[in-house]
Amino acid sequence: MIGILEFVTDPWNHVFMRRAFLVAAMSGVVCGVIGCYVVLRGMAFIGDTVAHAVFPGVSIAFVFQFNLVLGGAVAGLLTAVLVAVFSQNRRLKEDTVIGVLFAAAFGLGIVILSSTAGYSGSLESFLFGQILGISDGDVANVLVVGCVLLAVTLAMSGRLVAVSLDRETARAAGLPVFWLDLALYAMVTVAIVISLQAVGNILVLALLITPAACARLLTDRLGVMMVLAPVIGAAASFLGLYLSFAFNLAAGGLIVLVATAFFLLSWLFAPRHGLLRRARHRSDEVRRAQAEEGGVVEAT
Repeated sequence: MIGILEFVTDPWNHVFMRRAFLVAAMSGVVCGVIGCYVVLRGMAFIGDTVAHAVFPGVSIAFVFQFNLVLGGAVAGLLTAVLVAVFSQNRRLKEDTVIGVLFAAAFGLGIVILSSTAGYSGSLESFLFGQILGISDGDVANVLVVGCVLLAVTLAMSGRLVAVSLDRETARAAGLPVFWLDLALYAMVTVAIVISLQAVGNILVLALLITPAACARLLTDRLGVMMVLAPVIGAAASFLGLYLSFAFNLAAGGLIVLVATAFFLLSWLFAPRHGLLRRARHRSDEVRRAQAEEGGVVEAT
């Protein structure tokens, strides 16, 4: 019992862990909410592209010592606009344009970072996160930007859902689909940027997609999904940090692994769409078919 109590309370005795918990919780909540739209749209590849697109912006901000969130947001939004523009050419499919810009953005970020002193350490912190080394200013930035992003998302939720579920119907209803696409890309960009310090550039897609995918398996109701996803994201972030502190392992990687464990549990045990539930349903259908067949034989 004492061991469990120490496991729960010890991390809170350290200032760096309290900062990490705040940033991890906000990252999990924001990515959970924004990730719902990404999952509904089936645009995980876009999320991956934006995750890598912010890299050159963050690198430039790091080199010239200005706000990392601003640098990453500008780069991500610029890439989103370029995807939308280049995709207008009917000779190129959207995934082709995404693949080109995906590689170009990441390559540009590495080149920019390689021009600075301490290149290897900087690259590692960007790629894999450095949540235990964040400052009070970083915490404040993440909390303020995260709250603003959640407020904007709530205000636009109805239109974003309409475009996510049926783009043609939304366009026929007069909704500005193109601009709503750009708005969603911008939201994904900001969510990714504020989460970089938690899990890093390589792993941030998991925090964006996995909690929302869990929620998608667990419920058919959109409102419930919008609540479950941020709860799962925050829970995965908290538990990952606890395990990181207890076993002295990489925080970002453990956050992602915990989120993945939640996904596997949802995939297996979801009440309507889980593997076990579907297997039980198929078994019941087989038994009913056999019973009906037996009844027919007896009648003849």
